[in-house]
Amino acid sequence: MRITFPHMGNICIPLRSLFENMGLEVISPPVCTKRTLELGVAHSPEFACLPLKINIGNFIEALEKGADTIIMAGGIGPCRFGYYGEVQKEILKDLGFDFEMIILEPPQGHFFKLLQKIKLITNHNTIKDIVSAVRIAWKKALLLDKLDLESSKIRPIEKIRGQTDKIYRDILLRINDINDKDEIDDLETIISDTLYDIPTNGQTPLKIGIVGEIYTVLEPFVNLNIEKQLGELGVEVSRNIYITDWVQENLLPSLLKPDKHKDILRLAQPYIKCFVGGHGQETVAQIINFANKGFDGVIHLLPFTCMPEIVAKSAIPRVSQKHSIPVMTVILDEHSAETGFKTRLEAFIDMIYHKKEVGDFAKMHSGN
Repeated sequence: MRITFPHMGNICIPLRSLFENMGLEVISPPVCTKRTLELGVAHSPEFACLPLKINIGNFIEALEKGADTIIMAGGIGPCRFGYYGEVQKEILKDLGFDFEMIILEPPQGHFFKLLQKIKLITNHNTIKDIVSAVRIAWKKALLLDKLDLESSKIRPIEKIRGQTDKIYRDILLRINDINDKDEIDDLETIISDTLYDIPTNGQTPLKIGIVGEIYTVLEPFVNLNIEKQLGELGVEVSRNIYITDWVQENLLPSLLKPDKHKDILRLAQPYIKCFVGGHGQETVAQIINFANKGFDGVIHLLPFTCMPEIVAKSAIPRVSQKHSIPVMTVILDEHSAETGFKTRLEAFIDMIYHKKEVGDFAKMHSGN
């Protein structure tokens, strides 16, 4: 069995670790490229959302490299993600590929049921073996989130452009390669020490939150490297979701879920009162959360035709006005281009600076 899975940001690193530590051969999906996109677009329904198209490209490239088993997540609720696995399987079968697809449905809070499903992939592993593999993968996921969080703070204020990204790539390779628990623990300290040794200009950057559909938020190829672009424009970025957040919110039993997540979701009640699929309700809640934390603005990312995020988008003008926070919605599809995207980011940032200057002037004037 040579397994593969979708490429979504850095999540492939803990997934590879998880399956390899259970004795499986892993064919990691290649990093998303223009070829990945072209393959997906050529063989997917025209009005399917962008993540499905990219996944198809991922799987074709991995199958070409020798994978024979695809691990795919399932979904619940009105979001079309719940159909992805079956649709992708039919497309790939029609293309003549010989493979098995294992769809892991959300456990809806019953974590050990998920472990049982994972055990079906490899019968020779005990629950103890699986738990050990999960622990190492979890530690790597925590490190990856820490790396993203720390990098986003340093990138906008580094004196020499590119230093943060160079260190980021080096540490990413180390996280991918190590498999010893003690080495993983040591690397946590190294991340902070190395990044905070980068010379900075001492300025206070703008703070912008990123919200939206999980794939477009986590996959740099799809979101046109928005975090890097904003960092180079002097903006500190914080996402509404990281790898470990998604695991805690979707895989843990209800009693173990963080209270902060439940409290944040309640913020959306005046605008979206119920679950609408995907991260639609959470998008609205997190915009309010970022406003409450004093962020200067929010960027909302969604793939074209994404129903949950379209529902969220309809509520955003009221949220933006009520909580006095600028929000820019960016709809992404296969035609999105980095050049035009950067222009929009620059205009949004200029507008925020202007808004702050007007606000500071008004406060100074009222003080007289």
